[in-house]
Amino acid sequence: MADVAKKPPVPESLLKKKKQRAALLARRSKAAALLTKKRHEAKLEAFKRAEKYAKEYALKEKLEIQMGRQARAHGNFYVPPAPKLAFVMRIRGINGLHPKPRKVLQLLRLRQINNGIFVRLNKATINMLRLAEPYITWGYPNLKSVRELIYKRGYAKIRGCRIPITDNSIIEQKLGKYDIKCMEDLIHEIYTVGPNFKVASNFLWYFKLNTPNGGWRKKTNHFVDGGDFGCREDKINALLRKMI
Repeated sequence: MADVAKKPPVPESLLKKKKQRAALLARRSKAAALLTKKRHEAKLEAFKRAEKYAKEYALKEKLEIQMGRQARAHGNFYVPPAPKLAFVMRIRGINGLHPKPRKVLQLLRLRQINNGIFVRLNKATINMLRLAEPYITWGYPNLKSVRELIYKRGYAKIRGCRIPITDNSIIEQKLGKYDIKCMEDLIHEIYTVGPNFKVASNFLWYFKLNTPNGGWRKKTNHFVDGGDFGCREDKINALLRKMI
């Protein structure tokens, strides 16, 4: 019987490569499993936080209704606390613009028509809004407006670039050290004007909105005179519905 031909030995370098490739695949598989687990945990945490915030908002609304009823029952009036959050929007261009309101608009990042930002209301910001009043309209947004603006028109400012917020990891990477890890955290921080409001507001790129459906009424007149500029308090929400 003829001798069976022996197979040539496998080169040592090839065996080494196979071993390295197997180890690499194992590491990648382990990293993918860890990433999947981490994402699942982050999703559960975001859901729990959203639930907690929803309860907080409902409790606050219920408390205000109760206080109003108690005041009426005793023949008094309930005065709600002064709003701390405003949404400011530019409505006019640069023709005949005085240097002081021009500087205010630059500080507010309102360089184009229909750009808008969230502002914390205090003595300094109210004085700034008064200086630039003929060129802006502003008011007090409710929770629905804040949520729709951030979800539908919200972009992140990362290294000077306008980045769409497609994942909570973008928020966590930039604001995680401030305990802002998801969209609901960002909305809560903005709406309640929390301790990290400035960081959260600067993280958001200024909002670019559409011209309202039906157009403006008269930009050169104040809102109370049938125009558009100036403070419109909670009427800003109806305007935002037409512009988002």
